[in-house]
Amino acid sequence: MTQTAPAFDAYPVEVEFPDIGPYAESNTGTAYLHTFDSGLPGPHVMINALTHGNEVCGAITVAGLLDHGLRPRRGRLTLSFANVDAYARFDAAKPDASRFVDQDFNRVWTSAVLDDVSRDSSELRRARAMRPVIDTVDLLLDLHSMHEKSRPLIVSGPLDKGIALSRAIGAPADIIVDEGHPEGRRMRDYADFGDPASPRNALLIECGQHWETSAVDVARDSTARFLLSAGIVEEADLPAGWLRPLPAAQRVIRVTEPVVATSMDFRFAGPYTGLETFADAGTVIGWNDGAEVLTPYPNCVLVMPSLRQLRPGVTVVRLGRLEA
Repeated sequence: MTQTAPAFDAYPVEVEFPDIGPYAESNTGTAYLHTFDSGLPGPHVMINALTHGNEVCGAITVAGLLDHGLRPRRGRLTLSFANVDAYARFDAAKPDASRFVDQDFNRVWTSAVLDDVSRDSSELRRARAMRPVIDTVDLLLDLHSMHEKSRPLIVSGPLDKGIALSRAIGAPADIIVDEGHPEGRRMRDYADFGDPASPRNALLIECGQHWETSAVDVARDSTARFLLSAGIVEEADLPAGWLRPLPAAQRVIRVTEPVVATSMDFRFAGPYTGLETFADAGTVIGWNDGAEVLTPYPNCVLVMPSLRQLRPGVTVVRLGRLEA
């Protein structure tokens, strides 16, 4: 008998999806990708939205900066909308369906994949168009959101320089240190961003649930702090009200392993949404085809648990060790 995925209540779409058509024409020769040069020395900073077409908080944020007319005092600033074809397909009745068109835009970022002309997809064509600009970026912020109503988090990547940049930004409170995904490399790990010897650096912010208003607040705050940390703008240059109070402290969570569903018979032991911390090793957190799933060590943290995409072979949660 064929098992079906469990049914979940849809989260309400609390925000309006902006019309990004007016931003198609750009000064770079690449649609929806805008670069502003101060003419003075400084880093090239990029704020990227819509790596996934249904993650709208970044689009609202980038559109806000373009409408505000933000320009760098030093260095260069690039503001971009990435997977615009997927975004154009958004349907509130099927809000998860517009994550991508042909493949995940955030799994193609190696030279081997991008240079392989035998491969073609909507996402690859867009990545190749954006690549010449990304190759010149010193500091990249990639704005994302999540399936579930988790607290926001920073994905720093596996390197110390990512953790250091996360601490320099100061928010969100939870820093996730990870190696990425076996299906392909993320933009934040592309080329020198993933080289410990390079000063080029990147962060990915998961701002909250895809369509909740608070995710927009986090995206704006994270973007403002990233730009200020890079030193290319002053606080007075930013839209009013974007900065939020800093968390009292940050903590580092190092991802150690995924939990992968072996069948459609997977269930969690509780209504987890993310960042739940279990003090004891051996705590039952779920059942995978009838077998208990246990925390492998003390202070184990659940990173982005969700069964909304459940099928055999899908990662339903990643486990992280609390370091600080």
